[in-house]
Amino acid sequence: MDALLLNASLPESCEEMCPAIKLQDLKVQFETATAHAVLALDGVSLVVSPGEFVSIVGPSGCGKTTILNFLAGIASARLSGEISVFGKDPVAGNPDIAYMLARDSLLPWRTTLSNAAYGMELRNIARKEREERAADLLRRVGLGEFVHRYPKALSHGMRQRCALARTFALESRILLMDEPFGALDAQTKLQLEDLLLELWSGEQRTVLFVTHDLAEAVALSDRVIVLGPRPGRIIAEVVIDLPRPRSVRALQEHSHFHRLCARLWGLLEQETKSHVN
Repeated sequence: MDALLLNASLPESCEEMCPAIKLQDLKVQFETATAHAVLALDGVSLVVSPGEFVSIVGPSGCGKTTILNFLAGIASARLSGEISVFGKDPVAGNPDIAYMLARDSLLPWRTTLSNAAYGMELRNIARKEREERAADLLRRVGLGEFVHRYPKALSHGMRQRCALARTFALESRILLMDEPFGALDAQTKLQLEDLLLELWSGEQRTVLFVTHDLAEAVALSDRVIVLGPRPGRIIAEVVIDLPRPRSVRALQEHSHFHRLCARLWGLLEQETKSHVN
């Protein structure tokens, strides 16, 4: 079955009752130059409630980013099953979706303020409103003194702070985040993880977060979804029962935090060994 089954016929009032994200028996195949298609995902089912913070972990190539790309409406492939965003088809440019990538993707000819406001500009938000909101978020992420600097004058961590401000400035109900802190040094990474938790706790948006860092997944999330090697299948779901609000740095001394990290490591190690055998 190659057709995608979507919830196009649901009434508008369903948005208040529907999950923020729903995948049901999702199977994705990418065509290649050879005769054989590549099966990226196989039978993935996942429901994410409004306001929930869910991370996806798994080995490289297991389909984590593919899930985000389809939710954002920017991928195409042969697929079957169901995928919906607040009960509707995923489409490119959906205002309910903001997507933060691993690279900051700042435009070099724009200032920090202009970059942080760029997404809002594309959504036709008035200049005064978008610059005020961008300036407020830049202040909150520690870049208040750098609003008129260009990306070449910013460190990597500062550029990611700007990208984080740009993402939150969109006020989208769902944030898709694809390893946004993966290339940062350990100290900067902890700082931005705490910053993300601070911003998220204030607005309680839905977050689907992809990472290879198991400690990061545990520190940030309500649940962690574990995918096995390609083709990606959900092999486990781990509920993160650490109290909120959280401090990522404080969690480093929390014994249950380390037990949860060890559990994720064990699940992935077991699956990798069984896959090889």
